[in-house]
Amino acid sequence: MVQATPLLLVLSLAMVAPSLSAEKCVLTGRWTNDLGSNMTIGALNGKGEFTGSYHTAVTATTNEIQLSPLQGSQHDTNKKRQATFGFTVNWSFSDSITVFTGQCFVDKDGREVLKTMWLLRSHMDNIRNDWKATR
Repeated sequence: MVQATPLLLVLSLAMVAPSLSAEKCVLTGRWTNDLGSNMTIGALNGKGEFTGSYHTAVTATTNEIQLSPLQGSQHDTNKKRQATFGFTVNWSFSDSITVFTGQCFVDKDGREVLKTMWLLRSHMDNIRNDWKATR
């Protein structure tokens, strides 16, 4: 699905709008990365769970890119200013799923930044090809 040479790729996503809180990083909102992909994360529920959507700008498939749903959870933000989180994107236009894990930071200029790593799993027709299914 998403092209990458290394097994894990570090992505930096920056908040599109200026932060409302320079002290605490808030995951909810619209984020854009340096490759032009964007995602929207909805409000967290009482358990720290969230849903949203991801629109990637890069793909390894010839299928037309479509907005894809995501769901995840954030560690208790009442105790931490720069929370850890994870989410899964179920790609609407391919037979693959990507899991992301990361942390929400506030940089020295008060800008919110997400630092993430991802792992993509593509469908394989048989176990012999399992070695090339994960990027």
